[in-house]
Amino acid sequence: MTTRPGNRLYVPDPLAPDTDLCLNEERSHYAGRVLRLRAGDEVLLFNGDGGEFVAVISEVSRSAVRLHIGNRRERIVESPLKINLAQGVSRGERMDIVVQKATELGVFRITPVMTAHSVVRLAGDKGEKRAAHWTKIAQSACEQCGRAVVPLVDAPRSFNGWIEGLTPGDGERLVLHPNAGTALSGLRHLPERVGLLIGPEGGLSGAELDQATAAGFTACSLGPRILRTETAAIAAIAILQSRYGDLG
Repeated sequence: MTTRPGNRLYVPDPLAPDTDLCLNEERSHYAGRVLRLRAGDEVLLFNGDGGEFVAVISEVSRSAVRLHIGNRRERIVESPLKINLAQGVSRGERMDIVVQKATELGVFRITPVMTAHSVVRLAGDKGEKRAAHWTKIAQSACEQCGRAVVPLVDAPRSFNGWIEGLTPGDGERLVLHPNAGTALSGLRHLPERVGLLIGPEGGLSGAELDQATAAGFTACSLGPRILRTETAAIAAIAILQSRYGDLG
């Protein structure tokens, strides 16, 4: 048997020890054509429930990949700090980067928010399709970074609708603003749950900042420089995970 311990594969299926699984068309193509797995190769399977299974490829054909699933093991890599990233929707690749890197950095939920300065407009089916696209990016990021829990990626929401839907159980509320007097790295204490709001290109409007403040958000800055929205998201999550989560 050829062992490739680096190969991890997300599958949207129930998994159980000592059972056989035939991957769906999309996953079969990825395993057979992209990863170039062959019969006898070993792969780690996970479906997002927190565990992973060692599986051995039993058959690779043009149309399907079959595996035999071995024992389950728990994958304990989730951060104790539950960050819900509310990201102002930005243009294509920037939003993709935010989803990918936020997943790698351990956020548990990503909520795309349509703001006044959002250039992209996603309503109805377009929003659902983009959410499905971002979910696949998150799944792929989990394969790479070793997570066995895929963060929830919400369908895009309007800023007003999202603000009105917040509940006390969402935890501490933080919003990035370059002119804020409080540094994100200087917060003294955070609970286990944090809602982090970041604007798109152009930032949040004055009215949106006022709404956020009225809803209990604390404005925080990242330092003296103004960062692009995707850079700000990565930097802010890294700071929070380093101080209150599981980085460093």
